[in-house]
Amino acid sequence: MQNSYIKNLSGLLLVTFFISTSGVLGRYIALPTEVIIWFRAFLAMFFIYGFCKIKKIDLTIKSKKHYKPFLISGVLMATHWITYFYALKLSNVALGVLSLYTFPIIIALLEPLFLETKFNSIHILLGIIVFVGLYILTPEFSFKSSQVQGILFGVFSAFCYAIRILIMKQQVSTYNGSMLMFYQVLIISILLFPILFFMDLSGLESQFPYIILLAVVTTAIGHSLMLHSLQFFSASTASIISSLQPVFGILLAFVFLQEMPSTNTFWGGSLIVATVVIEGLRYRKSN
Repeated sequence: MQNSYIKNLSGLLLVTFFISTSGVLGRYIALPTEVIIWFRAFLAMFFIYGFCKIKKIDLTIKSKKHYKPFLISGVLMATHWITYFYALKLSNVALGVLSLYTFPIIIALLEPLFLETKFNSIHILLGIIVFVGLYILTPEFSFKSSQVQGILFGVFSAFCYAIRILIMKQQVSTYNGSMLMFYQVLIISILLFPILFFMDLSGLESQFPYIILLAVVTTAIGHSLMLHSLQFFSASTASIISSLQPVFGILLAFVFLQEMPSTNTFWGGSLIVATVVIEGLRYRKSN
C-alpha cells in the first residue's frame, strides 16, 4: 500500500510538472491564442492516436449515451485552454497560473453533486485558503487593469476545467485516459478549425517547435496521464495536489522569461501551495 501510494503520488507530481509547461509556452509563443490552441489540439491528436495504436488501446465509444459527455467536455476543454492563454497574455505566468487554481474549490463543492460522493468539509477550508491566496495576488481591483482581466479569465478558465474534470471522472472507469484525451483534442480540432481562415498565421514557422512541445509534453503526455491519475485519486484530491503547478510554472517563467514574482505573488502562492501539503497528508492518512 505504501509503495503504491508513493508511486501514484510521484506520477501525479510528474504529470503536474508536464502540464505546468503550458504557462511559459502559452506566454512565449507569439501567435493568436486560438491558433495556438488549434495546433496544440491537432498535433496532440496525432501523437495520442499513434500511442493508442501502439498500445492497442480501444478507441471505440461503447455507448451512445457517452456521446454527450464527450462533446461537452471537449467544448469545456477548448474554452478552458483559450481563456487560460488569454489570462497568461493579459497578466503574467504567475498570476495566470495561480488564478487558474481556484478550480480545486469548485471541484470540491460540485463533486458530491456530480459523482454522489460524500461531502468533506475540509475541502471548504482548503478552498477558503486558496481564495485568500488569490485575494493577496490581486492588485487594486479595476476592470481596466490587464492584470485583473487576466485573473478573471483565469478564474473562468478554472470553472470550465473543473466541470470538465468532473465529467471525465465519470468516464475513467470505462475508458483509458489516452482514449479520453484523444476525443477531447479531436473535438477541439473540429471546433476551432474555422479560425484558421480568419486569424493571422504569420510567424508560424519560427514558433512551430514550441507548439510541438506544447502539443506533446503538455497535452499528449501531461493531460492523458492526468486523466489516468483519476483512477487512483478523487477529483478533489488530484486537483488540490496538482496545485503545485503554479510553483513549477513560476520557476519555469523565471528561468525562461525572466519573470520575477512579486512579494504578493510569493505570499498568495504560498497559501495555495499549503493546500497541496494539507490535502496530500490528509489523503495519505486516510489510505
